[in-house]
Amino acid sequence: MAHNNRFNLPSSEVTAESVFWNRRTFLKALGFTGLNAWPLLNACTNFASEKLELGGTFVNLKTLPAPRNDRYPLDRPLTDRVEAAKYCNFYEFTSGKDVWRSVERFITRPWQVAVTGMVKKPQVFDVDELIQTMPLEERTYRHRCVEAWAMAVPWTGFPLAELVKRAEPLAGATHVRFLSFLRKDQAPNQGGFFTTDLWPYHEGLTIAEATNELAFLAVGVYGKELPKQHGAPIRLVTPWKYGFKGIKSIMEIHFTDRQPPTFWSSLGPDEYGFWANVNPEVDHPRWSQKSERMLGTGERRPTVIFNGYGEYVAHLYRPPRREYFY
Repeated sequence: MAHNNRFNLPSSEVTAESVFWNRRTFLKALGFTGLNAWPLLNACTNFASEKLELGGTFVNLKTLPAPRNDRYPLDRPLTDRVEAAKYCNFYEFTSGKDVWRSVERFITRPWQVAVTGMVKKPQVFDVDELIQTMPLEERTYRHRCVEAWAMAVPWTGFPLAELVKRAEPLAGATHVRFLSFLRKDQAPNQGGFFTTDLWPYHEGLTIAEATNELAFLAVGVYGKELPKQHGAPIRLVTPWKYGFKGIKSIMEIHFTDRQPPTFWSSLGPDEYGFWANVNPEVDHPRWSQKSERMLGTGERRPTVIFNGYGEYVAHLYRPPRREYFY
């Protein structure tokens, strides 16, 4: 089959071979073996999967006008929009980086977000209602994946603290649990290769983290609605933490009085913790976190503690403990 060279990744963007094979070993240990461990083989031999071009995931995305918040300046150029869209993680759909190939069936409208648990005002929001009524702004944030790649992205959305304020948490609430979707008919890995009873994807923050000024609910990127591979229609952005904390396609925000379990810390507790704050001095068990590779350019940059946002969040983690950094 002929392949479109426009979508071939340059070598600078390919995950390091040692990381790839170590990750494969990890997944094998979890029981993913044989042909089930190679979902992309099916994609490569399925002509239908080739019909969705990367540009197709940008079609019909509404423009989201929002003023730029300049309080969070970048120390690097913005990542190219296409580069950010063609290389990302969304394990509900695929274990590969070309998530855009697997999201065609995913339905993101209508979409509701339920606010539940220990709050005075439990309620259900339509995502378009949130877009219309929340104070939208654009923030340029650094994004650091636990796999040691990074990007710089202009998110459009609103502070998570604004939604917390609307919910009015009870005095005993200490944590927020986030829940994504469960749609096996739309997300291949929820019923196939990555089958686990841990779905739907779930994450958590402390109340203090959720109300920190950096915590952000994104409904757009690069001035338009989120493409599906970026977590449409609404996702969490916590730029001082590794990217897996940024749960995509949120359906429920639940307030509780205990630390909630999270997807990756349940699946691999020796490798992924609840806190997941970026720290170059605390390596992943299978690779170094001392530097990061920028998408698109392949530039290597030194990793900075809290991804460079220490002035906003370091006070949340005192006295410092190692568990805060994995």
